[in-house]
Amino acid sequence: MSQPSNLPRWATLWLMPVLNLFAALLVSGLVITLIGEDPVECLQLMINGAFGYPEGIGYTLFYTTSFIFTGLAVAAAFHAGLFNIGGEGQMYLAGLGVTLVCLGLDFLPGWVVIPLALLASMALGAAWAFIPGYLQAKRGSHIVVTTIMFNFIASALMTWLLVDKLIMPGSQTPATRLFAESAWIPMLHELAANLGIELPQTPLNATFFLALLALVLFYLMVWRSRWGYALRTVGLNEKAARYAGMPVSKVIIVAMCFSGALAGLAAVNELLGSTHRMNLAFTNGIGFVGIAVALMGRNHPFGILLSALLFGALTQGGLDLSFEKPAITHEMIILTQGLIILFCGALENLFQTPLALAFKQMTKR
Repeated sequence: MSQPSNLPRWATLWLMPVLNLFAALLVSGLVITLIGEDPVECLQLMINGAFGYPEGIGYTLFYTTSFIFTGLAVAAAFHAGLFNIGGEGQMYLAGLGVTLVCLGLDFLPGWVVIPLALLASMALGAAWAFIPGYLQAKRGSHIVVTTIMFNFIASALMTWLLVDKLIMPGSQTPATRLFAESAWIPMLHELAANLGIELPQTPLNATFFLALLALVLFYLMVWRSRWGYALRTVGLNEKAARYAGMPVSKVIIVAMCFSGALAGLAAVNELLGSTHRMNLAFTNGIGFVGIAVALMGRNHPFGILLSALLFGALTQGGLDLSFEKPAITHEMIILTQGLIILFCGALENLFQTPLALAFKQMTKR
């Protein structure tokens, strides 16, 4: 990303994403006006639905948890110069790992099954990302094309498994039986009740704390380790990295595995923390939302936390808004998310030139 010499770094990292967000919301507001609704009232309803009452906050943070994992997954690959848009497929395969562990080892106590399910989710997510990473590093295949195709392959594979192999006996719904309760990750309201604190029942669970830990570990690995230095060097200039003797192919493959493992953890939040069974729709576009989360968060853990919270609020607030305003459908919320992706991705430098001119004028005074 090019940066004018007279545009401060903080403006590039923080001011431009905020302006892009306001531009996306402005266009969304115009669309809402065209269908005969008040955009200001709709925004107030959305904010209230996301943060206005305890249950709404719980759901917002639940969605935020999954978006943190998929956002970090995209960022991990991006720092190596790769655009991993296969988070959806990697999350699918990770969910298969969770399911096989929980169904096959349900006779074991939860303190054994849950860590094994976590490891299985990361292992299968990494394995599904390994193949596109290998093809990119060794064969020159384009990572965008291969990860897109692997999303479709994962979807077809999971459809076959759930319909023919893993479906609950006697059921017409393509879903497995419930996991044993011992394998359920504790809900936050249950943990709070043990401390004498009353919280509303929501899907928010202890995976939220794992997501926060992942943000910290991601920062330490990418910015405070030798491997992270090699990762960022390959991403900035692959030819220079090769000249310096860095194992570029190995860095690319490991970066994709790291990315897939992070995407896999989103399956833990959904399956062990919420539905407690595998079904066809459990990914629900979370892998694709992670792309927007990473772009808006500038691939930095703190930015990803804020952007994941934004998209969590859009998801929960949008659901409440659709109840209050039937004319505002779920597709309208997807439109808003798409506009944010557009302005924070393809049009991320839209305000760069006017901002550079403004700062230039300020420095002359």
